[in-house]
Amino acid sequence: MSKKIIAITLILVAVSLVLFTSCYKVTTLTVANDAEITDEISFSKDLAPLFATSCSVSGCHSSGGIKPDLSAEKLFSTLVEGNYVSVDEPEKSSVYLSLTGNGKVSMPVGTNNPSNINNLVLAWIKQGAKNN
Repeated sequence: MSKKIIAITLILVAVSLVLFTSCYKVTTLTVANDAEITDEISFSKDLAPLFATSCSVSGCHSSGGIKPDLSAEKLFSTLVEGNYVSVDEPEKSSVYLSLTGNGKVSMPVGTNNPSNINNLVLAWIKQGAKNN
């Protein structure tokens, strides 16, 4: 009986930690930059779904949530007009630095982005950060 109580208590503590620490930076995760992508990256087909799944749908960066608003209808304008992207210095773009764990805040919180996602974002920025 006491093992069940301990197991239930540990599960409740784990769930509480996840709920109370979401959308808060606890660690910086660095990701190695792999081979450069030379194919043309489509913002709407390649990147928008990734941001929607990881940033907006999670509730953190949706309308009315934590800034920046990365909801589908505002994603491009937020990234480009909000100065999160630098086509002159792509590797210094704040969105890229955050995704790779090298910025002020590492995103998504507590997870390690696969390097292909980071490389897609970097390639898109190097290609001029087009709304295509």
